[in-house]
Amino acid sequence: MRRISYLVTIGLLVAACLEPCVEAREITDMFGRHFPLPDRVHKVYSASPPDTFLLYAIDPTMLAGLNFPVREKDKRFMHKQVLRLPLIGGTFGEASTPNMEMLFRLDPEMVVVSNDETALSLRVNQRMKMLKRPVLEMTLARPSDYPEAFLYMGRIIGREERGKKLSDYCRKTLAQAAAFSRSIPNNKKVSVYLAEGVDGLTTECDESRHSELITLAGGANVHRCKARDLFGMEKVSLEQVLIYNPEVILAMDKGFYRRVWNDPRWRRVRAVRNKKVYLIPDQPLNWFDRPPTFMRFIGLKWVMKCLYPKEYRIDIIGESRDFYQLFLGIDVSEGEMKKIIYQ
Repeated sequence: MRRISYLVTIGLLVAACLEPCVEAREITDMFGRHFPLPDRVHKVYSASPPDTFLLYAIDPTMLAGLNFPVREKDKRFMHKQVLRLPLIGGTFGEASTPNMEMLFRLDPEMVVVSNDETALSLRVNQRMKMLKRPVLEMTLARPSDYPEAFLYMGRIIGREERGKKLSDYCRKTLAQAAAFSRSIPNNKKVSVYLAEGVDGLTTECDESRHSELITLAGGANVHRCKARDLFGMEKVSLEQVLIYNPEVILAMDKGFYRRVWNDPRWRRVRAVRNKKVYLIPDQPLNWFDRPPTFMRFIGLKWVMKCLYPKEYRIDIIGESRDFYQLFLGIDVSEGEMKKIIYQ
């Protein structure tokens, strides 16, 4: 199975006894090693932010540590126990590695790693073998990986009902988006430029997993190319953006978003002239990418609303509040959600 490439074998070890028999599980990790695993796992470390936040959505109390610090503005939206967790690090960016000494001290019951097959990930995954704990490899490269990942990980850590609930939401969202996208004729698809960086002149190829929400939402990414690597972040010139002349710009950086309206060079771009530049929400995590997490599922609905406000009829405020309650376990007021979305 490509999407979740680790092999898990669950067997029942039944002892002959006078008392009611006790069931135990055995798990086979990515290195082919066999380990006993409790029915309900209580401490898990993940080296990859997308995997960490998938586990967070299932049960934040079982995380052993964080990959990166929680921003001050995001703390209100995070589980209080998570805010006290140690910073262990992980595989993200281009050079990050986990703190192995701290991992040995924490001694998690299970480790989850990414199978993105970058040289850094492969190196770190081998280091995880030193922990003498089961190491499971998981793929979360694209939104389509999530329904299966939630289901499977929910079963592995003993929270099957919760995993299924989140899986069902993701599966339903993808199906709805696919149906909506198919309803838009190719010659009517809105052209979109993804503006990354402080100057807005970094973007992603249309084939990149970092820009996939545009395609899923029925849009047409103007930067058509093959990504040079998994990291992305392709540099372009303003002249190239002017040639693209997109109908909509999705902006990652708040500074760029605030400046773009008064910049005479950018005002030559159709999206700026028509007031169709949208700042991507990012609390407590980015709704679009970096890191690419389960927040992309509410982000997908937000993108569809930005691109097709008349055709895609949804109460984005109400839908987002429901999403935060389901995935993050927090109640967000209507006023708070408006600030998150409209910033």
